[in-house]
Amino acid sequence: MAGVSDFHIRLARPSDLDALYAICLATGDSGEDAAALHADPRLLGHVYVGPYVVLEPDLAFVVEDGIGVAGYVLGAANTALFEERLEREWWPSLRAQYADPTGSDPSTWSSDQRLAVQIHHPGRTPPSVMGRYPAHLHLDLLPRIRGKGAATALLNRCFAEMKSAGVSAVMLGASRANHRGVAFWQKSGFAEIVSPDLESGETIWMGRDL
Repeated sequence: MAGVSDFHIRLARPSDLDALYAICLATGDSGEDAAALHADPRLLGHVYVGPYVVLEPDLAFVVEDGIGVAGYVLGAANTALFEERLEREWWPSLRAQYADPTGSDPSTWSSDQRLAVQIHHPGRTPPSVMGRYPAHLHLDLLPRIRGKGAATALLNRCFAEMKSAGVSAVMLGASRANHRGVAFWQKSGFAEIVSPDLESGETIWMGRDL
């Protein structure tokens, strides 16, 4: 049986970005391959991967096996400051590349257009939630590395770095349709955040103390 010795965890490098973007797309449909949903294969990565590797490199970790990079955990220690940096340093160049579709009927938007809305009109985490859970993270693994302890190893590395930076608690958003993912987060000590300031819908917001 494959074990922990079959992979290792390290900090992400700028040279990993193409691989991380590909993993984001390959897991972007509730943990399954989202390639068929997006005409632009890099758009998901622009939203959910790139800014973390570039703006929060100390909390960007990858898991690597004998084939190559197979997953990642990406975090921000201070969500409020991170969202401010996104507005100044990340979204402007992407807004120049992707048109804002909000003048058209939302029922006609493609998956790419819905992501473009996030680029032009990014949601902000409510201050009441950030006060309790100041940090946040994302984690994705390719199928070949799942079930081997890689997700827990990634989390432990990220948690250790967050704690050393003085982070008290962390949150994340998971797709309600990703039952395997939600179960993993629950086993990892996360519980659903109940707050009138959070929209639920397709996303379940979860947090845990560090």
